[in-house]
Amino acid sequence: MNDRRRVVVTGLGAVTPLGPDTASTWDAMLAGRSGVGPITLFDASALPVRIAAEVKGFDAVEHFGRRDFRHIDRFAQLGVVAARQAVAASGLDIEASAERVGVVFGSGLGGIGSIEENVLAMAARGPARVSPYFLPMMIPNMAAGQIAIETGARGPVSCTVTACAASANAIGDAVELIRQGRADAVIAGGSDAGVTPIGVAGFARMGALSVRNDDPARASRPFDRGRDGFVAGEGAAALVLEDLDHARQRGAVIHAEVLGVGASGDAHHMTAPRPDGAGAMEAIRAALDDAHVHAGDVGYVNAHGTSTELNDRTEALAVRAVLGRAVPVSSTKSVTGHLLGAAGAVEALACIRALQTGLLPPTANLDDPDPECELDHVRGEARPARQLRVAISNSFGFGGHNVALVFGHAAAL
Repeated sequence: MNDRRRVVVTGLGAVTPLGPDTASTWDAMLAGRSGVGPITLFDASALPVRIAAEVKGFDAVEHFGRRDFRHIDRFAQLGVVAARQAVAASGLDIEASAERVGVVFGSGLGGIGSIEENVLAMAARGPARVSPYFLPMMIPNMAAGQIAIETGARGPVSCTVTACAASANAIGDAVELIRQGRADAVIAGGSDAGVTPIGVAGFARMGALSVRNDDPARASRPFDRGRDGFVAGEGAAALVLEDLDHARQRGAVIHAEVLGVGASGDAHHMTAPRPDGAGAMEAIRAALDDAHVHAGDVGYVNAHGTSTELNDRTEALAVRAVLGRAVPVSSTKSVTGHLLGAAGAVEALACIRALQTGLLPPTANLDDPDPECELDHVRGEARPARQLRVAISNSFGFGGHNVALVFGHAAAL
């Protein structure tokens, strides 16, 4: 195991409710500044939930042109723009070895907006009103496909569809491609754009969403006793992952190392996590084993922390069991909302920036911690970390998908 290829992060990109890029997203996370507000993408007046975490000011025409933007669903648009940022930041020359560059990009809902729009058009005006681009726009792999088309990456290209663990799974799969020698670099991450009438209505009918319509900035409150559900969001994040030797040979700036990946299944319920936390525990333990680090080495956990009663309590139980009570924990979903299939990649970015800056972003709105979620919560404001060298990001998805990613400080390379 000691001679396996090491995987590093050389590029970051993000389009989130907190801002149009990595810098603005991270600044808002540190400040505890919420991206949640009233829904503006459609008329939500008839819905019980009228708040969401939308990407603001995203001009698809500006990014894709007046003709082409109509043929790409919003989730793929967001993913492509985040990937553009990550590739540009990495300085990777894809054309020089395109067959050695892959793409693994996840999504939970895919083109749900295109599905909704075309079903309504067919119902109202018949099948002739269905777009000829409908099918390629709605399939979840199209963000990965569009990224490969635009960048020219001709290595392995795939899509992970594991609900809210999708982009964390994508990063894990990309790591394995590099370790196995099947690629030298991979663009990995995820995107979702589920703030649509049917998306919000569906989650609301499940009872999964916060109904704090009059106080949107305080609606997402992970681990707080008064939490009443998550806030639906949209966005994308992308990482350029590379073999360490490949990155060094081209003089790339290295942001962090992906030390370990762990995954497990709950085999329990369509939407609820195992109440004993066994699946989450197994994913975290597997990630630590893969990383060859001890629980005591971990200096920060970016929690899945959705602001739902069952998830928060189960995750807190798992973190205490595997990592102990002293490790600092925060949930950046308190400000981003739940970005579904994009969440894992956005939160991986948060771990990487924490390692780089030595600052831990807070959990916003954690005013009255649930005693069943007892942890060392980073509350109120960002916390300076003492010699932060290892961080973990947790991601869990409907269907019982559990993923943990371990990141290491670049100084250790």
